[in-house]
Amino acid sequence: MIILYWLSENDVMRFNALQRNIAFISYKTLSVMLKEMEADGIIMRKEYPQIPPKVEYSLTELGRSLLPILNMMCDWGEMNQKVSP
Repeated sequence: MIILYWLSENDVMRFNALQRNIAFISYKTLSVMLKEMEADGIIMRKEYPQIPPKVEYSLTELGRSLLPILNMMCDWGEMNQKVSP
């Protein structure tokens, strides 16, 4: 969900920018998640033939279609949040 959030807030992001914004995620975990999301058609990976390699990630239409569901989940969480005394 956090990857979808950052890609929805920024139309295009590079790997290092995603990793910086998701401070608690390891390089390997982020790499695996991005590959799985690309295989599922949720994100698009665009690679530029240059040195050093430049790769950008963005949401596909299928990925964008998940955003209303994520927003509803956030709304539900806020409405059902227990307040600690």
